[in-house]
Amino acid sequence: MEVRFLGGAGEVGRSALLVDDSLLLDFGMLTETPPQFPVETPAPDAVVVSHGHLDHVGTLPALLSGTERPPIHWTPPTRELALTLARDTLKLHGGTLQCPFTETDVQRMTQVSETHGYREPFDAAGYEITFYNAGHIPGSAHVLIDDRDTRLLYTGDFHTGDSQGADAAPGRPNGDSVNGQRLVSETTARPDADAVICESTYSDVEHENRSVVEERFAESVETTLWEGGTVVVPAFAIGRTQEMLLICDAHDIPCYVDGMGKEVTRMLLRHPEFVRDADALRRAKSHARFVTGRDGQRKRITDQKAAIITTSGMLSGGPAMTYIPEIRSNPMNKITMTGYQVEGTPGRDLLDTGSAEIDGRIMPISARVEQYDFSAHADRDGLLGFIDEYRDVPVLINHGDRCDAFAEELRGDGIEALAPDLGETVEL
Repeated sequence: MEVRFLGGAGEVGRSALLVDDSLLLDFGMLTETPPQFPVETPAPDAVVVSHGHLDHVGTLPALLSGTERPPIHWTPPTRELALTLARDTLKLHGGTLQCPFTETDVQRMTQVSETHGYREPFDAAGYEITFYNAGHIPGSAHVLIDDRDTRLLYTGDFHTGDSQGADAAPGRPNGDSVNGQRLVSETTARPDADAVICESTYSDVEHENRSVVEERFAESVETTLWEGGTVVVPAFAIGRTQEMLLICDAHDIPCYVDGMGKEVTRMLLRHPEFVRDADALRRAKSHARFVTGRDGQRKRITDQKAAIITTSGMLSGGPAMTYIPEIRSNPMNKITMTGYQVEGTPGRDLLDTGSAEIDGRIMPISARVEQYDFSAHADRDGLLGFIDEYRDVPVLINHGDRCDAFAEELRGDGIEALAPDLGETVEL
């Protein structure tokens, strides 16, 4: 079995791996300016997708722009998320070099789609494929590829829960588990494999216990609202918006939801088997008020004593561009960043400098700015614990900005680890 790394090697973004020139695993984009796509657009016999984030699905429609129509295999939520993201990319960049596909290509994705649940083996390009819950976002999957000679496990992005353990922090409201995210259960699957391709996004970071982060966030928001301020909560539409919804409901924090996260929340409720507690998500949706954006509603909301959960998570577009200018000048207000801020984004600039470029002009921000680690990736301890289950087989490290260093650390611990280069082919 040969694997060629068309993206995601030594970087976070544009994940794309080609197995034996036949089976493609993911086909994402790197959301820089301009965006970067995989180094090659292959013609595979089939495509298997790990989960519905832009860096794993963002370039998928481009595979269908020619005469080839390979089937695309994924879980039901991943299918819907990929289509939502593709249509959003068309809306933002259609007809430009920043969008390598057309509306017709997106429509073709629906025609070649084949959905599967967890632990339900299926055939793709002559391989037996099995999905396992990866605990990252709803529908995210570890992908096991079996050619009857070699069993390759592609982890995709995954979350293992709190490495500090369930007793490291007080329990959540309503008696919820403290181990990891509210939205999805952490991965517990460790299928037998002869080789592993493992993500390494947070290979040098130890996440603080999730309950501690959640309690600190809730206390901060509640204090601001009690003092008469408004809190803008920039959040990624997929996964993070729903997590913040659940937290606000559990702590009885009044909140509004705006941006693509509204559509994603409604969609996830159509697939209750892929979330930890569908009833809790329904209650959280009922607790929140969804913004329509009509008749100046957004500007009126900024005068409310409430949390406003809105895209984009890095302040690079979306309704956040309306809310931030409205609340920025009052130091009683607050902006709580809930995800990693990529260097060069307005969100990162805000954290580093106290100002951000909004709608083409630099705006100083007097509102208080805080950052919280609600990551849906395994941290260093989680990665090491996962990889330790596979210490007797080769482990290929990708999807990180320090893949070489992490692979070297693993080799020092007696694990056969390698960090492939972009474009490199590895024989297993």
